[in-house]
Amino acid sequence: MEFMQLEMFVTVVEESSVGRAAARVHRTQPAVSIAMKKLEDEIGTPLFDKSNRQDIKLTQAGEMLFEYALRLLQLRSEAFTAVDDLNNLRLGKLRVGANESVSLYLLPTITSCFQKNFPNVKIEVKCNNSDHLLHDLQERKLDIALLSHLPEDNEYDATPIMHDELVLITSPAHSLTQRQSVSIKDLGYESFIAEDVGSPWRKKFVEAFKKRQTPLNIIVDNAPIETIKKMVEMNLGVGFVPLMCVREEVERGKLAIVAVKDFHQERTLWAVQRKRALHSFAAKTFMRVVTSLTDELPNQALATTSNLLSLPRNSTSKKEKLRT
Repeated sequence: MEFMQLEMFVTVVEESSVGRAAARVHRTQPAVSIAMKKLEDEIGTPLFDKSNRQDIKLTQAGEMLFEYALRLLQLRSEAFTAVDDLNNLRLGKLRVGANESVSLYLLPTITSCFQKNFPNVKIEVKCNNSDHLLHDLQERKLDIALLSHLPEDNEYDATPIMHDELVLITSPAHSLTQRQSVSIKDLGYESFIAEDVGSPWRKKFVEAFKKRQTPLNIIVDNAPIETIKKMVEMNLGVGFVPLMCVREEVERGKLAIVAVKDFHQERTLWAVQRKRALHSFAAKTFMRVVTSLTDELPNQALATTSNLLSLPRNSTSKKEKLRT
Protein backbone atom coordinates (compact mmCIF):
# COMPACT_ATOMS: atom_id res chain seq x y z
CA MET A 1 0.00 0.00 0.00
CA GLU A 2 1.43 3.36 -1.07
CA PHE A 3 0.58 6.89 -0.01
CA MET A 4 -0.34 7.76 -3.59
CA GLN A 5 -2.91 4.95 -3.60
CA LEU A 6 -4.41 6.26 -0.38
CA GLU A 7 -4.42 9.80 -1.71
CA MET A 8 -6.24 8.64 -4.85
CA PHE A 9 -8.70 6.63 -2.75
CA VAL A 10 -9.52 9.58 -0.49
CA THR A 11 -9.89 11.87 -3.50
CA VAL A 12 -12.27 9.47 -5.26
CA VAL A 13 -14.43 9.36 -2.12
CA GLU A 14 -14.38 13.14 -1.67
CA GLU A 15 -15.15 13.85 -5.33
CA SER A 16 -17.64 10.95 -5.74
CA SER A 17 -16.15 10.53 -9.20
CA VAL A 18 -13.11 8.72 -10.60
CA GLY A 19 -12.87 11.29 -13.40
CA ARG A 20 -12.86 14.32 -11.10
CA ALA A 21 -10.47 12.56 -8.73
CA ALA A 22 -8.07 11.88 -11.62
CA ALA A 23 -8.06 15.54 -12.60
CA ARG A 24 -7.42 16.59 -8.99
CA VAL A 25 -4.43 14.27 -8.49
CA HIS A 26 -3.12 14.93 -12.02
CA ARG A 27 -3.45 11.33 -13.22
CA THR A 28 -5.45 9.71 -16.00
CA GLN A 29 -8.79 8.12 -15.18
CA PRO A 30 -7.55 4.59 -16.10
CA ALA A 31 -4.53 5.09 -13.81
CA VAL A 32 -6.81 5.93 -10.88
CA SER A 33 -9.09 2.97 -11.65
CA ILE A 34 -6.10 0.60 -11.76
CA ALA A 35 -4.80 2.01 -8.47
CA MET A 36 -8.19 1.42 -6.82
CA LYS A 37 -8.27 -2.16 -8.14
CA LYS A 38 -4.77 -2.85 -6.77
CA LEU A 39 -5.76 -1.36 -3.42
CA GLU A 40 -8.83 -3.62 -3.23
CA ASP A 41 -6.67 -6.64 -4.15
CA GLU A 42 -4.21 -5.76 -1.39
CA ILE A 43 -6.97 -5.19 1.18
CA GLY A 44 -8.68 -8.38 0.04
CA THR A 45 -12.20 -7.01 -0.16
CA PRO A 46 -14.17 -4.52 -2.28
CA LEU A 47 -13.98 -0.89 -1.12
CA PHE A 48 -16.75 0.48 -3.32
CA ASP A 49 -20.36 -0.59 -3.72
CA LYS A 50 -20.64 -0.80 -7.52
CA SER A 51 -24.33 -1.61 -7.69
CA ASN A 52 -24.98 1.96 -8.87
CA ARG A 53 -22.11 3.33 -10.96
CA GLN A 54 -23.69 6.78 -11.03
CA ASP A 55 -23.45 7.06 -7.25
CA ILE A 56 -20.14 5.98 -5.72
CA LYS A 57 -20.67 4.55 -2.24
CA LEU A 58 -18.27 2.85 0.13
CA THR A 59 -18.60 -0.64 1.54
CA GLN A 60 -18.16 -1.09 5.27
CA ALA A 61 -14.49 -1.94 4.65
CA GLY A 62 -14.18 1.14 2.44
CA GLU A 63 -15.57 3.39 5.16
CA MET A 64 -13.10 1.98 7.67
CA LEU A 65 -10.14 2.38 5.31
CA PHE A 66 -11.23 5.94 4.47
CA GLU A 67 -10.99 6.97 8.15
CA TYR A 68 -7.52 5.45 8.52
CA ALA A 69 -6.38 6.89 5.18
CA LEU A 70 -7.28 10.40 6.34
CA ARG A 71 -5.22 9.93 9.50
CA LEU A 72 -2.23 8.49 7.63
CA LEU A 73 -2.19 11.30 5.08
CA GLN A 74 -2.50 13.90 7.84
CA LEU A 75 0.37 12.28 9.77
CA ARG A 76 2.48 12.37 6.63
CA SER A 77 1.65 16.06 6.23
CA GLU A 78 2.56 16.76 9.87
CA ALA A 79 5.86 14.89 9.47
CA PHE A 80 6.78 16.94 6.39
CA THR A 81 5.76 20.14 8.17
CA ALA A 82 7.93 19.36 11.18
CA VAL A 83 10.96 18.67 9.00
CA ASP A 84 10.22 21.74 6.88
CA ASP A 85 10.11 23.90 10.02
CA LEU A 86 13.56 22.64 10.96
CA ASN A 87 15.11 22.97 7.51
CA ASN A 88 13.66 26.36 6.66
CA LEU A 89 14.54 28.25 9.81
CA ARG A 90 11.11 28.46 11.38
CA LEU A 91 9.07 28.92 8.25
CA GLY A 92 5.77 27.11 8.40
CA LYS A 93 1.99 27.18 8.53
CA LEU A 94 -0.37 27.28 11.49
CA ARG A 95 -4.08 26.43 11.42
CA VAL A 96 -6.06 28.11 14.19
CA GLY A 97 -9.79 27.81 14.85
CA ALA A 98 -11.88 30.31 16.81
CA ASN A 99 -15.50 31.38 17.20
CA GLU A 100 -16.77 34.77 16.04
CA SER A 101 -16.04 36.80 19.17
CA VAL A 102 -12.64 35.22 19.80
CA SER A 103 -11.55 35.63 16.17
CA LEU A 104 -12.50 39.31 16.21
CA TYR A 105 -11.39 40.44 19.66
CA LEU A 106 -8.78 38.03 21.04
CA LEU A 107 -7.02 36.31 18.16
CA PRO A 108 -5.68 39.58 16.68
CA THR A 109 -3.89 40.37 19.96
CA ILE A 110 -2.29 36.93 20.12
CA THR A 111 -1.41 36.98 16.41
CA SER A 112 0.20 40.40 16.70
CA CYS A 113 2.51 39.21 19.49
CA PHE A 114 3.30 36.01 17.59
CA GLN A 115 4.13 37.62 14.26
CA LYS A 116 6.39 40.27 15.74
CA ASN A 117 8.93 37.50 16.23
CA PHE A 118 7.80 35.03 13.56
CA PRO A 119 6.55 37.09 10.59
CA ASN A 120 7.18 34.30 8.07
CA VAL A 121 4.76 31.83 9.62
CA LYS A 122 1.49 31.77 7.68
CA ILE A 123 -1.62 31.60 9.88
CA GLU A 124 -4.85 30.13 8.52
CA VAL A 125 -7.94 30.98 10.57
CA LYS A 126 -11.16 28.96 10.60
CA CYS A 127 -14.18 30.56 12.26
CA ASN A 128 -16.92 28.30 13.66
CA ASN A 129 -18.63 27.36 16.92
CA SER A 130 -16.74 25.47 19.62
CA ASP A 131 -18.26 22.06 18.86
CA HIS A 132 -17.32 22.23 15.18
CA LEU A 133 -13.82 23.46 16.02
CA LEU A 134 -13.30 20.59 18.44
CA HIS A 135 -14.39 18.15 15.73
CA ASP A 136 -11.90 19.70 13.28
CA LEU A 137 -9.19 19.39 15.92
CA GLN A 138 -10.05 15.71 16.32
CA GLU A 139 -9.85 15.27 12.54
CA ARG A 140 -6.42 16.99 12.48
CA LYS A 141 -7.75 19.83 10.36
CA LEU A 142 -6.63 22.35 12.99
CA ASP A 143 -3.43 22.70 15.01
CA ILE A 144 -4.97 24.80 17.77
CA ALA A 145 -8.57 25.65 18.68
CA LEU A 146 -9.53 28.62 20.84
CA LEU A 147 -12.67 27.38 22.60
CA SER A 148 -15.24 28.85 24.95
CA HIS A 149 -15.57 25.61 26.93
CA LEU A 150 -13.20 22.99 28.31
CA PRO A 151 -13.36 19.67 26.40
CA GLU A 152 -14.42 16.73 28.55
CA ASP A 153 -12.24 14.30 26.58
CA ASN A 154 -8.81 13.64 28.09
CA GLU A 155 -7.32 13.48 24.60
CA TYR A 156 -6.65 17.22 24.71
CA ASP A 157 -4.27 19.65 26.37
CA ALA A 158 -6.08 22.84 27.35
CA THR A 159 -4.55 26.13 28.49
CA PRO A 160 -6.84 28.80 30.03
CA ILE A 161 -6.38 32.15 28.30
CA MET A 162 -8.76 34.58 29.95
CA HIS A 163 -12.20 35.04 31.51
CA ASP A 164 -15.10 36.81 29.85
CA GLU A 165 -18.68 37.59 30.79
CA LEU A 166 -22.01 38.38 29.16
CA VAL A 167 -23.19 41.99 29.48
CA LEU A 168 -26.29 43.95 28.51
CA ILE A 169 -25.52 46.79 26.09
CA THR A 170 -27.68 49.78 25.19
CA SER A 171 -27.33 53.03 23.33
CA PRO A 172 -26.01 55.84 25.60
CA ALA A 173 -29.29 57.62 24.81
CA HIS A 174 -31.40 54.73 26.18
CA SER A 175 -33.42 55.39 29.34
CA LEU A 176 -31.94 52.30 31.07
CA THR A 177 -28.55 54.04 31.31
CA GLN A 178 -30.00 56.36 33.93
CA ARG A 179 -30.37 53.44 36.35
CA GLN A 180 -27.68 51.84 38.51
CA SER A 181 -28.95 48.36 37.67
CA VAL A 182 -31.96 46.53 36.31
CA SER A 183 -33.55 43.10 36.76
CA ILE A 184 -34.70 40.58 34.17
CA LYS A 185 -38.28 41.61 34.97
CA ASP A 186 -37.41 45.19 34.02
CA LEU A 187 -36.36 44.01 30.57
CA GLY A 188 -39.71 42.48 29.65
CA TYR A 189 -40.69 45.58 27.69
CA GLU A 190 -37.39 46.00 25.83
CA SER A 191 -36.71 45.09 22.20
CA PHE A 192 -33.76 42.71 21.80
CA ILE A 193 -31.24 42.17 19.01
CA ALA A 194 -30.19 38.53 19.49
CA GLU A 195 -27.38 36.21 18.46
CA ASP A 196 -27.65 32.94 16.56
CA VAL A 197 -30.03 30.44 18.16
CA GLY A 198 -27.13 27.99 18.56
CA SER A 199 -25.07 30.37 20.69
CA PRO A 200 -24.48 29.12 24.27
CA TRP A 201 -24.63 32.74 25.46
CA ARG A 202 -28.08 33.21 23.92
CA LYS A 203 -29.37 30.03 25.56
CA LYS A 204 -28.31 31.40 28.97
CA PHE A 205 -30.31 34.62 28.80
CA VAL A 206 -33.30 32.91 27.16
CA GLU A 207 -33.35 30.48 30.10
CA ALA A 208 -33.11 33.40 32.55
CA PHE A 209 -36.17 35.08 31.02
CA LYS A 210 -38.14 31.81 31.08
CA LYS A 211 -37.18 31.13 34.69
CA ARG A 212 -38.51 34.54 35.74
CA GLN A 213 -41.60 34.21 33.50
CA THR A 214 -40.64 37.39 31.68
CA PRO A 215 -41.44 37.93 27.98
CA LEU A 216 -38.42 38.19 25.70
CA ASN A 217 -39.17 40.44 22.73
CA ILE A 218 -36.62 39.60 20.02
CA ILE A 219 -37.08 41.95 17.06
CA VAL A 220 -33.91 40.94 15.16
CA ASP A 221 -32.80 37.30 15.30
CA ASN A 222 -29.63 35.37 14.38
CA ALA A 223 -27.57 38.56 14.17
CA PRO A 224 -23.75 38.55 14.19
CA ILE A 225 -22.17 40.38 17.12
CA GLU A 226 -21.10 43.30 14.95
CA THR A 227 -24.68 43.71 13.73
CA ILE A 228 -25.99 43.63 17.30
CA LYS A 229 -23.54 46.34 18.33
CA LYS A 230 -24.40 48.59 15.39
CA MET A 231 -28.16 48.26 15.84
CA VAL A 232 -27.91 48.86 19.59
CA GLU A 233 -25.76 51.92 18.92
CA MET A 234 -28.56 53.19 16.65
CA ASN A 235 -30.97 52.65 19.58
CA LEU A 236 -33.03 50.06 17.71
CA GLY A 237 -32.98 47.79 20.74
CA VAL A 238 -30.73 46.27 23.41
CA GLY A 239 -28.65 43.09 23.42
CA PHE A 240 -26.48 40.69 25.38
CA VAL A 241 -22.91 40.32 24.07
CA PRO A 242 -19.52 39.17 25.44
CA LEU A 243 -17.78 41.93 27.38
CA MET A 244 -14.57 41.74 25.35
CA CYS A 245 -16.52 42.62 22.20
CA VAL A 246 -17.66 46.06 23.38
CA ARG A 247 -14.83 47.49 25.47
CA GLU A 248 -13.70 50.02 22.88
CA GLU A 249 -17.21 51.20 21.99
CA VAL A 250 -18.10 51.68 25.66
CA GLU A 251 -14.88 53.60 26.35
CA ARG A 252 -15.60 55.87 23.35
CA GLY A 253 -19.18 56.47 24.50
CA LYS A 254 -20.81 54.75 21.52
CA LEU A 255 -22.37 52.02 23.68
CA ALA A 256 -23.26 51.65 27.34
CA ILE A 257 -23.31 48.65 29.68
CA VAL A 258 -26.19 48.26 32.09
CA ALA A 259 -25.78 45.98 35.11
CA VAL A 260 -28.38 43.19 35.43
CA LYS A 261 -28.50 42.37 39.12
CA ASP A 262 -30.13 38.95 38.84
CA PHE A 263 -28.21 37.64 35.81
CA HIS A 264 -24.48 36.92 35.69
CA GLN A 265 -22.75 34.61 33.21
CA GLU A 266 -19.01 34.05 32.87
CA ARG A 267 -16.88 31.79 30.70
CA THR A 268 -13.24 30.81 30.40
CA LEU A 269 -11.56 30.85 26.99
CA TRP A 270 -9.18 27.95 26.30
CA ALA A 271 -6.40 27.22 23.83
CA VAL A 272 -6.71 23.50 23.03
CA GLN A 273 -4.40 21.00 21.28
CA ARG A 274 -4.42 17.24 20.76
CA LYS A 275 -2.38 15.25 23.23
CA ARG A 276 0.46 13.07 22.01
CA ALA A 277 0.39 14.78 18.60
CA LEU A 278 3.50 15.79 16.71
CA HIS A 279 3.08 19.56 16.98
CA SER A 280 4.87 21.80 14.51
CA PHE A 281 7.35 24.45 15.57
CA ALA A 282 4.77 27.11 14.73
CA ALA A 283 2.11 25.48 16.94
CA LYS A 284 4.49 25.11 19.88
CA THR A 285 5.59 28.73 19.59
CA PHE A 286 2.03 30.00 19.27
CA MET A 287 1.13 28.20 22.51
CA ARG A 288 4.15 29.74 24.23
CA VAL A 289 2.88 33.16 23.17
CA VAL A 290 -0.58 32.32 24.50
CA THR A 291 0.91 31.21 27.82
CA SER A 292 2.99 34.37 28.12
CA LEU A 293 -0.09 36.52 27.51
CA THR A 294 -2.36 34.66 29.93
CA ASP A 295 -1.76 37.08 32.82
CA GLU A 296 -1.78 40.17 30.61
CA LEU A 297 -4.85 39.63 28.42
CA PRO A 298 -7.49 40.31 31.09
CA ASN A 299 -5.81 43.68 31.75
CA GLN A 300 -4.82 44.67 28.22
CA ALA A 301 -7.68 43.28 26.16
CA LEU A 302 -10.55 43.82 28.58
CA ALA A 303 -11.76 46.43 30.97
CA THR A 304 -13.68 45.13 33.95
CA THR A 305 -17.43 45.56 34.05
CA SER A 306 -17.18 47.85 37.06
CA ASN A 307 -14.73 50.14 35.26
CA LEU A 308 -16.93 50.35 32.19
CA LEU A 309 -20.06 50.93 34.26
CA SER A 310 -18.34 53.84 35.98
CA LEU A 311 -17.73 55.69 32.70
CA PRO A 312 -19.80 58.88 32.31
CA ARG A 313 -22.89 58.45 30.19
CA ASN A 314 -24.44 61.19 28.13
CA SER A 315 -28.20 61.19 28.03
CA THR A 316 -27.96 62.36 24.42
CA SER A 317 -25.77 60.64 21.87
CA LYS A 318 -23.47 62.48 19.47
CA LYS A 319 -25.83 61.70 16.59
CA GLU A 320 -28.76 63.15 18.50
CA LYS A 321 -26.75 66.32 19.19
CA LEU A 322 -25.96 66.71 15.49
CA ARG A 323 -29.65 66.58 14.64
CA THR A 324 -30.55 69.38 17.07
